[in-house]
Formats: sequence, structure tokens, C-alpha cells
Amino acid sequence: MSPYASPTEDAFNRSLEVFEMAVADLGGDIVAAKTHAEVEDLVTEHSRKIARSFMQDHFDLRAIRETVHVDVVDFEEVERSRVESGRKRQLATVHGEVTVERHAYRERGGFDLHVADATANLPLEKHSHGLRRLAAIESCRGSFDEAGEAIERTTGVRVAKQQIKKLAGRANQDIDEFYDRSKGAKTAAGDVIVLSADGKGIVMRPDGLRESTQRAAANTKNKLTTRLSRGEKRNRKRMAEVGAVYTITPLTRAPSDVITTGQERDPGHERRLGPQCHDKWLMASVKHDIGEVIGSVFQEADSRDPRHCRQRIALVDGNAHQIDCIAAQAAERDIEVPIIVDFVHVLEYLGRQPWCFFPEGSHDAENWVAEQALAVLDGKARTVAAAIRRKATANGLTDKKRKGADTCADYLQAKAPYLDYPRALSSGWPIATGIIEGACRHLVKDRMDITGARWGLDGAEAILKLRAVINNGDFNDYWTFHVEQEHDRVHRSRYLDGHIPGELDQAA
Repeated sequence: MSPYASPTEDAFNRSLEVFEMAVADLGGDIVAAKTHAEVEDLVTEHSRKIARSFMQDHFDLRAIRETVHVDVVDFEEVERSRVESGRKRQLATVHGEVTVERHAYRERGGFDLHVADATANLPLEKHSHGLRRLAAIESCRGSFDEAGEAIERTTGVRVAKQQIKKLAGRANQDIDEFYDRSKGAKTAAGDVIVLSADGKGIVMRPDGLRESTQRAAANTKNKLTTRLSRGEKRNRKRMAEVGAVYTITPLTRAPSDVITTGQERDPGHERRLGPQCHDKWLMASVKHDIGEVIGSVFQEADSRDPRHCRQRIALVDGNAHQIDCIAAQAAERDIEVPIIVDFVHVLEYLGRQPWCFFPEGSHDAENWVAEQALAVLDGKARTVAAAIRRKATANGLTDKKRKGADTCADYLQAKAPYLDYPRALSSGWPIATGIIEGACRHLVKDRMDITGARWGLDGAEAILKLRAVINNGDFNDYWTFHVEQEHDRVHRSRYLDGHIPGELDQAA
């Protein structure tokens, strides 16, 4: 578009002409005979043209009004005395592509400064923050191809797949600092803060695997040419670690509220449900290991309870490294954090061993498992382990036949310190890891496990972090923070003491 020769108050005349053309078109006889769906499409097309025209007119008006500053000094204390007008750049916005014209402040051998870019907080790349925001949101919902289709469907603007990847990658870079500065949810007296962590594998490109996995994959024997061999399938994933913090109001229960046997299984037996969670916060990372993720989980708990006044508990699936990391973080803070192993995992182990003693599908086996589970809930895990071993020995089972029984007994014996269910139930604490397991499915599997997808490390990290922010309900606040950080990083950092010329005048 050619520059305006008219006064600034007439700067939007061109947009008004576009608007009047749309009115004339929509009011014509031809459109009157169209279906409502065709009219919808036509109105959408006109509205995009009008919006783009107003956007262009706005930037043209800014160019006309831009004044020349005499105090432009870069961060190296070099004064920019040479000014070149009419410098143009393209900006792809949610309303279409526009041209931005502004002054360039130059110095021989140095980079150019554009004060108007800083004032408008224009991004380094061609795509606006609005498009970057859409790229971040849509990339978290589905594949990058689907994200591009969604953006084009919504705005009419086409963004290439590789650009969407880059935009989503830039969108996540301030998430860690955002949560470092934010305050956690308030907890009421008597509430309990629950901490949990788990992992879920992501299929990675070879350069994104951890070194040990890369070596294992490289050493796989009998590699096939047309498909992955068994070893290659096993060694192509990297574990994403997921952490959760949430609050519960304690609700005391009895073992019979969790599991029932015999005559207790009747419609008249009213069971109390477990405590409900609220103020859930999630995080996920494929770059950081278990220890770092659990450290972040404890930091979130500290933001909710900085004086360590609230009871904290940790729910895990039995992973020994997780347990060690939780214990280390608690010791570092000199607080007690009871660790509880998920009761559902205990049930899975108990469910593997009755077929050593009973026929397949036997009701006696079902009752046997329920009885052992109730005993574990009563705090008798070691006694149950010993009873299982004695029963296997008394039945004269071979080593192969009694394998399931011994595996279950070993598990109960090893995890006994973390199976204090009597204390958990009487204190009103949860004893299952459903929250973190659901988070693993939602944050990781639902998006990262798309058929055929193989992830790079940076791309996977970006999507995981963005999905967590969105799930936490913090995306809008985060985006405001991110745009402010972009202004400091891209523009303010280029000027002496971060002073952008004209900023004080605007504030006044």
C-alpha cells in the first residue's frame, strides 16, 4: 500500500472504503439469493479483509506520527546519531500480513535500533505474538499439521508446520521463571498437601535419547531393514517425568470402605469415597530427571506452605528412586513427609498370586485376594507376605509354579515401610495415585503418543510444559508474563540501562 498523503485523522479512510465495499456486496441482489452458509463464508471473508486493512492503516498512522529521538543509546553506550526513515518489515498477524514502516537508528559497524519496534513490542520473527499464542494452544491439542489447519481455519492465515514448531518452542521459554515467581494456592487449616510423581515414555528421535538408551539401541542385534526389531522397539523411548501437587480435605475411612469381602458385599453396605482433590498443579519434563522434577514438586508445595505448617504426604507407585528423592527433599527441609505406596499397585501384585493356589476363575481365589488385601489395609503387609510363602511351601509348589506368590511376597516385604494404610485411612489421606496416573495419560500419552510421531528433545519439552500450564489454568496469566519478558529480552536489553526513548513521555 502507498503511504498516506492525507492528514492523520483521515488515515483510516482506506479501511472505511473496504468496509463500504463489504456493505455493498452483502446488500446486493446476488447475495440475497445465497444460502445462510454461503453468506457466513462471505461475511468471514469480508471481515478478514476489513480487519487486515485496519491493522495496516494503524501501522501506517504510527509511521506518520513517529518522531525522531536524539537520545538513542545502545547497551554498549554507543549513541545512534544517524537516522534512516522508511525502513520496512513484514509482520504476519492473526488478521493477515501487514507492512510496518519505521525509523532505523544506525551506527557504522553496529546493529540497527528501531524504537518503534520496541514501542509496539514487535517480535524478532515475522509472526506476531497473536499467531504464536495460537500456535502454542493448537500444538498442544493435536499434531503440528492439525495445528496449522486449525490456525488457518480460525484466522485464514497459513503458517507452515516448521514455523509452528518454532513458535511453540519460543512460547514455552519463560514457564519455569513464571512458576518461580508465582504464589501457590492457599491452603486452609487442616488441609493436607499431596505430592506425587510418575513417568511415561515418549518415542524419541535417536539424538533425543539418553546416552544409556542410545548405547543399548546401537548394540541391538539382529536389526531388520523393513521394521524395528525387538531391541530397537524397547530402546527408542525416553522417560518423561510428571509431578503433581494438590490439596485434600481429610476424610477418615475404614478398610471396609476400600475393599469388601463376603457378606459385606451387599447393597446395604454404604462405603465412603476417598477425599477429593482441589487446587491441582501439574508439571512435566522430558529433559529433567526424577530428582529435578520432585525438587520442583516440593518447591510448589513450599509456595503453598512456606512455613511448613501443613501436613504433607507423598503418593508413589513404588519406584525406589522416587522414594529416595522424596526422602532427600524432605530431609533437606527438615520436615516429615509420609510416603504411601499406591494401594492399587498392591492389589495388582496380590492379584497375580492366587492362581498358584486356585483354579482359573475360582471365586475362592477372589475371596483369598480380598482377605489378603484387607489384612494389608490393617497394616499386616509382612504377615501377609509370610503367609503367602508358607502357603506356597505347604502346597509343594515348584519354583516356576510359585513365582507369582514369591514376587508378591517380595514386593510386600520390600514396600512394607510405605504401606502404613491404617495411619493413612484414620488420618483421612488418599491411598491411590489416580491423580498422577491420569496426568501421565493426559499430559503425555494423549499428545505425545500419536501414531508415527518421533520427538526431538526440545520440541517434546516445549509441548509438555505448555500442556501443563494450560491444564493448570495458568495460560492467560503466563502469556501476559511471557510477552513482558519478550519485551525485556528482545528490546529493552538493547538500550542503555534498558531505557527506550519516548517511554517516559508515553507514561506521562
